[in-house]
Amino acid sequence: MPKAEKEFILNYAMNRWQLNFKKNVGPTSDSIRLCAPNSYEEWAEYYYIIVRSRGNIDSIGESLYQHIKNDLPGEERFHPTLLSSITKHDCISYMHNVVIDRVYSGYKKEHGM
Repeated sequence: MPKAEKEFILNYAMNRWQLNFKKNVGPTSDSIRLCAPNSYEEWAEYYYIIVRSRGNIDSIGESLYQHIKNDLPGEERFHPTLLSSITKHDCISYMHNVVIDRVYSGYKKEHGM
């Protein structure tokens, strides 16, 4: 079995089930450019009010958790201890991190900030 970390599993499952696609998280790149935030807080507030609610992202995180707990163990691709170490909180936090933190970080780099 290949050695993997939690983030690898989270990213793998998120991409595999297309949980980070526009149909789920909204047009993040277009939205942050439209918002043109001056701060992380401004972006987070805009996203959660205009694009998707915190509850929507929590729900996607819960879906990610269900896929990791129910679908991945049967494939025997990843060590069971690693899979069992991933919590629902990890999945929800990861989804918020992807749509808020990482999009904002990319925006800052794009604008030389």
